[in-house]
Amino acid sequence: MKAIWNGQVLAESNDTKVIENNHYFPPETINKEFFKSSDTHTNCPWKGVASYYTIEVDGKENKDAAWYYPNTSDLAKQIKGYVAFWKGVEVVD
Repeated sequence: MKAIWNGQVLAESNDTKVIENNHYFPPETINKEFFKSSDTHTNCPWKGVASYYTIEVDGKENKDAAWYYPNTSDLAKQIKGYVAFWKGVEVVD
C-alpha cells in the first residue's frame, strides 16, 4: 500500500493494519520529511486519544491529514504508533 499526496509518496508498506476501512502504516514506513507534528488531538471511545500530523509537500500544507495513536486501549494495541491518512491523501495498492 502507498499513501500519496501532491505527487509524493508519504508512506509505503506491505504490512498495513486495516481498521474501520483505514490503512494504518507502520511508523518506520512513513517518509518523515513530509510530516510536521500538530497540536490537534481527538478521542476515540475504543482506540484512545489520537495525535495528528500536518503534511507538507512542495510548500503546500494539508493540516492534520495524518493521525496516529501514541498510546492505545488494549483493544487497539495492534495499531499503536501506526499512521493513517485522510483529507485527500490517496491510499492505493
